[in-house]
Amino acid sequence: MAVNFEFYQSVTQVLAENNVQLIAVSKTKPNEDLQALYDLGQRAFGENYVQELVDKEASLPKDIQWHFIGHLQSNKVKYIAPFVYMIHGVDSEKLLQEINKQGVKQNRIIDCLLQVHIASEETKFGFDGPALHEFLTSGKVANYSNVRIRGLMGMASFSEDQTLLTKEFTMLKSYFDNASKAFPNGQFDTLSMGMSSDYKLAISLGSNMVRIGSLLFGARNYAK
Repeated sequence: MAVNFEFYQSVTQVLAENNVQLIAVSKTKPNEDLQALYDLGQRAFGENYVQELVDKEASLPKDIQWHFIGHLQSNKVKYIAPFVYMIHGVDSEKLLQEINKQGVKQNRIIDCLLQVHIASEETKFGFDGPALHEFLTSGKVANYSNVRIRGLMGMASFSEDQTLLTKEFTMLKSYFDNASKAFPNGQFDTLSMGMSSDYKLAISLGSNMVRIGSLLFGARNYAK
């Protein structure tokens, strides 16, 4: 078992002091590793692959809050719609429409984060700033009765350049602050930014949800 219990206990204390939620990124990790963290009180886990998430949900405790944090294809929403706690990577209106459609079928409201493209790499998905603003101010949000937009998510560049990362996280925080004006009822409360390599910087710049995997579970084995 590769779970770093010492890190988990230290990081959860720091996050609690800063009112930041930890999403334990458990993709490719065996059920026993998730169960070990569950036994310590962790309830929010993040998965990137639909089939893996479906399999884990079927065999692990039912009070786990499953966060889908990967790139989600519209034709796979139906498999996780019955149980997913939050979908992070909503990167287009097309995907939002499908999530809403499946939410209607399941008679449940699905919490979502809009993904914003802040990184220098072209491979990252998400709304850009103008598209996000246009969508949130267009009134279209009211069309999605079975989706609750809780906030924004973004991934910074894969870089050790702290100046670049600071610029990108600051940009996302600015988008979040502006977007929250479109949701006066307080539901828009989540800014998910920061991973194993940059979570401390992200928290210092306003993140209240971090996605940490390798520091908790060790390096991933994709050969499986």
